[in-house]
Amino acid sequence: MDKKEKVYNFIISREYIPLKAEEMRHVLAVPPEDYGKFQDVLDALELEGKIVKTKKNRYIPLKNSNLIRGTLSCSAYGQFAFVNTEDENSDDIYIHADNLADAYNNDLVLAAVDFKNPKSGKSEGHIVKILKRGNERITGVIEDIKDEVFCIVPDNKKIYASVRIKVSDALGCSVGDRVSAKITGYPKQGIIEAAVLKNLGCSDELKSYTEAIICEHGIKQEFDKQTLEEANNTPKRVSQKEISKRIDLRDDIIITIDGDDARDFDDAVSVKKNNDGTYSLGVHIADVSNYVKQGSALDYEAFMRGTSVYLSDRVIPMLPALLSNGICSLNPHVNRLTLSVFMTVDKKGNIKLDKIAKTVIRSCERMTYNDVAQLLEAPTKKLLKKYEYLMPMLNDMKDLAAILHNRREKRGSINFDFPESKVSVNDMGEPIGIIKTERKISHKIIEEFMLAANETVAEFAFWAELPFVYRVHEAPTPEKTEDFNRFLLHFGYGLKGKIDKDNPVHPKAFAQILDKISGSDEEIMISTYMLRSLMKAEYKPENLGHFGLCAKYYCHFTSPIRRYPDLIIHRIIKDYLDSKTLDKYNAVVSQAAVNSSKTEREADDCERDVDDLMKTAFMSSKIGETFEAWVSSVTGFGIFVQLDNTVEGLIRLESMKDDYYEFDEVRKTVTGKRKSKVYSVGTVLEVVLVRCDLLTRQIDFVRKEDYSIFENYSNYTNTPKKGRDKKHKHKKRGKARSFAKTKKHKPKKRKKRNG
Repeated sequence: MDKKEKVYNFIISREYIPLKAEEMRHVLAVPPEDYGKFQDVLDALELEGKIVKTKKNRYIPLKNSNLIRGTLSCSAYGQFAFVNTEDENSDDIYIHADNLADAYNNDLVLAAVDFKNPKSGKSEGHIVKILKRGNERITGVIEDIKDEVFCIVPDNKKIYASVRIKVSDALGCSVGDRVSAKITGYPKQGIIEAAVLKNLGCSDELKSYTEAIICEHGIKQEFDKQTLEEANNTPKRVSQKEISKRIDLRDDIIITIDGDDARDFDDAVSVKKNNDGTYSLGVHIADVSNYVKQGSALDYEAFMRGTSVYLSDRVIPMLPALLSNGICSLNPHVNRLTLSVFMTVDKKGNIKLDKIAKTVIRSCERMTYNDVAQLLEAPTKKLLKKYEYLMPMLNDMKDLAAILHNRREKRGSINFDFPESKVSVNDMGEPIGIIKTERKISHKIIEEFMLAANETVAEFAFWAELPFVYRVHEAPTPEKTEDFNRFLLHFGYGLKGKIDKDNPVHPKAFAQILDKISGSDEEIMISTYMLRSLMKAEYKPENLGHFGLCAKYYCHFTSPIRRYPDLIIHRIIKDYLDSKTLDKYNAVVSQAAVNSSKTEREADDCERDVDDLMKTAFMSSKIGETFEAWVSSVTGFGIFVQLDNTVEGLIRLESMKDDYYEFDEVRKTVTGKRKSKVYSVGTVLEVVLVRCDLLTRQIDFVRKEDYSIFENYSNYTNTPKKGRDKKHKHKKRGKARSFAKTKKHKPKKRKKRNG
């Protein structure tokens, strides 16, 4: 039992009475010289939300208090906030602006409940204590200067404080520059002090917005000197000594298939149809671990980044380009080290692992998705002449992919097929077009082969009892499943099977719903709601299966150039093949799983935000134009519509002047009270673009019939009528609506607390 556990067990024991730190030290016989360490233990337990220090500096278990621990989520301009509780069984707590106690968005806080609405069950409270600040950095525009101090207007309107930077800490930046700054202190209520880390450029330039998003998500762009030195010292060619240690596949027909603009190729494939009707499938993955050694600067950098980030105007790689585009990339006609998975697949799609081995390959061709799709569907004479020797294998690949796909469908794998798009940019990084991407047969072939390899490797690792990083997708909670099923009932559908905590609904039930709604008017609405009902996949050291794929075993093995979990899996498997001890990985896999899940979320959010920015910038030149759109989702404040090019924007209910529209939360519709006109997901309508805001990445439309009323729409914004002034002075917080509506239930006015 460690010290922290011992102290906590004492505090939650029946004999314990609330004690101060000094009193507790005496009771537990902590030596005076260890008092500092003892206080650190108490602070750690408090930060973890296990204990609370009262106003009289006495410690009690959190569960014995009326306090709730959670993360603060603020509205724009600090009008109100919610404490998102960590207990799944507890609802979020509403916090009025007057009761925020100098807490800001993302802060970890303790809150007390003052009032609970007996009808809605919703709670209102106040912030008691700030446990941990949630923002280390901030981006914004330098607006003015006074007494050698700059004022920064934060890009994130949820940070409602006055942010101040001394001119001496501004790195030579001037008014009008967008900057990334490190928060250095909270000297008094409503004021944040900071120091400039980087000048992101003129605030009017699109690039500064992109740079700000990257900084906000903590994505590191530059590699440090030591990492680059290690990359420079990496061999540029595969040595004969290394080749001699591996299975030589350089004479086999092995190809890569990637996008037209890809530069890093980390997977190659080979397929052969056998005389008995089975297929031999080889998936050959770049052996990045041969060059990125555990404990090296390259390894540390890859661990911290976790993944490559793919933006509209650039790629931020996990590894330096010398590796990702060089010695690690499976470029054609050169020797490359790989870790290969050899499988035999029968006519029903059953997979048998033949072996996993260290290999060396020489890719015959760098194929593209477009070329392979054309060769298989409508080949030209020119393409056929160039790739004639590959056609037998390509046809076998097509047949094998279909077999594997059918097997996944039969077992219940859930296949979503949402429209996707890609923003094309010019040399200046400015958007010049939005292209809808098409999933061709070539994409599906590679997808099936990679899924097969990932499942096979995960199953191998599970039965070999290796320390491992699994890709886990847990079943949705019974509450989310029931909510989705209630939604389905309004359309005449329902999930098969009993919704039970111990026996969750089988993924096949979800897949069957997708089959039933295919081609229907409600297809997009139901599939979107289904996706939101499912859990988010993450990395874990335990094998908990993959619900969406209906797979008992799954991992990420096939992209070690751009994902850290794949890299560490390669190390583990190679050491196992070499009969080396694996004890050193027991702790590493847990750390890698947690960090990789975190960095993946940040990368996904960054990619989405930059994509939204580019779409907003592209559409900004089309204000006043009319488009055909369809409703993509419905909320209590408006309906979101999507154009054919996948651009999404909002029509506010208040802009719909022909009727008073009411929101039906269960059916996800809005209906006119007088004329009974209904808008639901899938409804087609004509809209006019009226506003594009680069900062919020928000696009606003109005219905075509309402456009004449809103010709001066530039004045119609999100800014609250009683919001804060332009300089975001703390004292001018807007008044927010309280859940407490009557005098009887209205909470007493409290003094502002300083956390």
